[in-house]
Amino acid sequence: MTKLQETLQSGDFCVTGEIGPPKGVNMDTCMHEADLIKDRVVAINVTDNQSSVLHLGSIAVCAKLVQDGYEPIFQLTCRDRNRLALESDILSAYTMGIRNMLSLTGDHNSAGDHPESMPVFDLDSVSLLSTISVLMDGKDLSGEELDGTPTDIFAGAVVAPGIDPIAAQLFKMEAKIAAGAKFFQTQAIYDPAVFE
Repeated sequence: MTKLQETLQSGDFCVTGEIGPPKGVNMDTCMHEADLIKDRVVAINVTDNQSSVLHLGSIAVCAKLVQDGYEPIFQLTCRDRNRLALESDILSAYTMGIRNMLSLTGDHNSAGDHPESMPVFDLDSVSLLSTISVLMDGKDLSGEELDGTPTDIFAGAVVAPGIDPIAAQLFKMEAKIAAGAKFFQTQAIYDPAVFE
């Protein structure tokens, strides 16, 4: 069980942080940022080509965090990968000791620094959560059995409580729970009344 899962299940107040991988291969700055928040958070989110801008892969930074004794939350977006690549990344992350995984659909490519790139969106955040559940049952999306099953992935999703109408967010949140979401994260909350 991850520290994140243990903290949430105990009912304790849980604080996570977030770092962004570099645009390049020098991880000094992001590892320094992780070190600054290490004793203040339960786990550290690692963004996945945030805002559709090229960065070092979340999986690489998460693997380094695990190696250095941190607990990462591996963010996976559906924008840049088809189901085959997503399944492979989930299994690869698992073999590197990464257990917390956050499912995101992702911002459209037109918003980022490679607007001419082709968006994938083969899956969305809900079907990605279902994919994690299928893998944890020992099969892939084509029904083939896995040689070794990733049994203890702690899968999460995002919700935007300030979106209007809220009914659509609640509907999607329920779909994510049904697909296997065990925790939710939000963007920063600036209006507690709206959040409530």
